[in-house]
Amino acid sequence: MENNTYLNTTAAKKRKFDAIVIGSGISGGWAAKELCEKGLKTLVLERGGKMDHITDYKTAFTDPWKFPHRNSPTFADKEANPIQSKCYAWNEGTQHLFIKDEEHPYTQVKPFDWIRGYQVGGKSLMWARQCYRLSAMDFEANAKEGVGIEWPISYEDIAPWYSYVERFAGINGNKDGLPQLPDGEFQPAMEMNCLEKEMKSRLEQRFPNRKMIMGRSANHTLPLHGRGPCLYRNLCHRGCPVSGYFSSNSATIPAAQATKKLTLKPDSVVHSIIFDEKKQKATGVRVIDANTKEMSEYYAKIIFVNAATLNSTLILLNSTSSRFPNGLGNDSDALGRYLMAHNYRVRFGGLVEGYEDKYYTGRRPNSPYIPRFRNIGNDRTDKFLRGYAFGFSASRQGWERGNSIDGFGAEFKEEISKPGPWTVGMHAMGEMLPDASNRVSLNHDLKDQWGMPTLKIDCEWKANENAMSQDILEIGKEIMEAMGVQNISANDNHQAPGLDIHEMGTARMGNDPKTSVLNAFNQVHGCPNVFVTDGASMTSSACQNPSLTYMALTARACDYAVQELKRRNL
Repeated sequence: MENNTYLNTTAAKKRKFDAIVIGSGISGGWAAKELCEKGLKTLVLERGGKMDHITDYKTAFTDPWKFPHRNSPTFADKEANPIQSKCYAWNEGTQHLFIKDEEHPYTQVKPFDWIRGYQVGGKSLMWARQCYRLSAMDFEANAKEGVGIEWPISYEDIAPWYSYVERFAGINGNKDGLPQLPDGEFQPAMEMNCLEKEMKSRLEQRFPNRKMIMGRSANHTLPLHGRGPCLYRNLCHRGCPVSGYFSSNSATIPAAQATKKLTLKPDSVVHSIIFDEKKQKATGVRVIDANTKEMSEYYAKIIFVNAATLNSTLILLNSTSSRFPNGLGNDSDALGRYLMAHNYRVRFGGLVEGYEDKYYTGRRPNSPYIPRFRNIGNDRTDKFLRGYAFGFSASRQGWERGNSIDGFGAEFKEEISKPGPWTVGMHAMGEMLPDASNRVSLNHDLKDQWGMPTLKIDCEWKANENAMSQDILEIGKEIMEAMGVQNISANDNHQAPGLDIHEMGTARMGNDPKTSVLNAFNQVHGCPNVFVTDGASMTSSACQNPSLTYMALTARACDYAVQELKRRNL
């Protein structure tokens, strides 16, 4: 990103814009791109610091042996960051992209691991890049089962927007023809290795309705808009200097910059949204400078809230007025409630004999995927509602196996320098049902360093998720046995919600303002010029990785918002 994009606050005489976007992560970057390309002078407020594409990826080319601790965090690092250090992507080369726990407190009424990255681009720099559409059955499930509330949109409403964002974001994958996982607009898929192909064959021969496909990820297998392709380094979480995967920094923010309509202001902690009682709509936002602690106000015709689920909800709850004494749009008392995550508790491992003359090339940043099959067709159970998917991978052990076996000297070194046996791993991703008691609220007794209330998070797995976990253990073993895996390990680690980093649902969409916060176009009920298009808007969670849905919802809402502006309805 060019430095002239950033707002020079000392020189800025006007604080009026056509649009304000709060947050620069996956959904915020999309809002910036869409609004700028549609001609709106847009201000993007990011609470974290500057992060220029390429030049600020300081560890992108650092070899493991050049880190002080060989890219392994120290015990002191982990003790100082007991929550962030649990994340799969957190290590010596990436921890600067995550917050420091002690600087950003929150209250866990029940255990909840809140993983955060505050910088321009947010967690779009460190995400796992898995991109799957929700299906018609996912949008219909609540209504059919009497769970939560009905989605105000259908798959047909969002399908064109899935296609729209896929073409720009660059998703690799195959056309697999599965109704529970709709096909999209794909670049060529990455390839399974030889053992994964064999595992797929064995699984589908034994269980024809349980398919293994190649994962669909936002890594570019072909060049796209000057980005990529992926170099198969699998160092994505440090930031990609060749733009080999989709991020706000490499894709949507540069697109917004190209319009000359973007103003990007980092180090801007949004305090609240300003609601005008006479106009009955929002007029702007209050912003605290992250460094000086000074408060300023910025004004716009429309506001997009994309600070990521929990921070977006915090901002809305903190935006009180005579009209909305309990938070902006909170006539229903749904704001902060129905927090959902994904159940990643259950994991499997094992060994497979043979294929010792085979290996693979590169470090593929993607893996096979077993889409949901439970409670579909003939694979039904009355033990729980909804279903789960599996991530799967096969690889050969490397020299690291020497850490857990006996040996010493030249012969030992020679032995572990050779490829070891083939191992396989599998993890589940289960749907979590919306429940009013899973919620966040403001804690006015614990303020952050900017004097703002912090969040209290009260969330736990309920009976449906626990029953699903037990089924995952049983069915997962069945799958591993069908594939001929030996020495199978299966474990439910009972990890708390949050570590999946898929929190969603605290400002849900719905048809009725009495039971929801947003309408079918992500507008806040009662405040039509404020839109929330990140994970907070989700009415149910499905079991697919949700980021692609956030992108599609954002692009769709931006298109609608600009049309409404032209009609002078906002």
